[in-house]
Amino acid sequence: MIQDILPRVYHVEYDTIASPHDGDFVLPFDGQNITALESGNTPRYIRYEELRNPQTPLRYLFSVDHNRYFLPTAKLSPEELPEGYIERPTFIFHMMPDRADAFVGITAHSLYLWYDARKFCGRCGAHTEHSQTERAIICPECGLVLYPQIAPVVIVAVTNGDKLLLTRYKNRGPGAYALIAGFVETGETLEDAVRREVMEEAGLRVKNLRYYKSQPWGFSSSLLNGFFCEVDGDDTITVDEIELSEALWLTADEIEQRDNGVALTAEMIERFRTDSVPEYHGLQ
Repeated sequence: MIQDILPRVYHVEYDTIASPHDGDFVLPFDGQNITALESGNTPRYIRYEELRNPQTPLRYLFSVDHNRYFLPTAKLSPEELPEGYIERPTFIFHMMPDRADAFVGITAHSLYLWYDARKFCGRCGAHTEHSQTERAIICPECGLVLYPQIAPVVIVAVTNGDKLLLTRYKNRGPGAYALIAGFVETGETLEDAVRREVMEEAGLRVKNLRYYKSQPWGFSSSLLNGFFCEVDGDDTITVDEIELSEALWLTADEIEQRDNGVALTAEMIERFRTDSVPEYHGLQ
């Protein structure tokens, strides 16, 4: 999956006093776009020494191995950007051949969106400040401390003998199948979220839940939690017509191979297609 970048190592430790040097990377975002340098079919991240007369302060994000990544605290001016820069939608991270570069872009964009949405205190409305000791935003007026927020999500592969439950959201094209998925609600366990989401989206009860693995998903600032389970009783599907356009049972032979090593959903579907679903060992 996208976060599996070994043998390279992601260092999330935050350095509040780090300053950029030659060789470091700068990732300028603007909404859902990133500015990078043209390099064949895949844009290349800008190095600090390639900026022209940089004036905008840069904030340290994280490191991968010895490569450090920084975020401009404001939009860079054309006079600061190097020759040959281009602006691309962040969707390009899905298609980057280097998995570590893709992971860097997704994670950095998630932090950019968090910083951008926390310029004012949500409790008193005052301008916020950045903590001098940790990755946090503080309100100098009321003392509120804000940390990066990560929303837990469940991804659910429901099996029914030799069939898998696949769904298609209303904004997806024909054949763009996915698994049952949804955000965990306040006060809810992951397991309860699995049961609720399957009932809401497909009208089915499930049993024999087993956790598979997790995935940080920076596109939505989420932590995905994958579960396999089995239909319990009646397998008649009742489609949630608000979110879904389709939900159906498919056998492995009816499912196309499409796991590109990026998403947890695709990996779980591929586990079913190749008859490698983890067995149930009696734990709920």
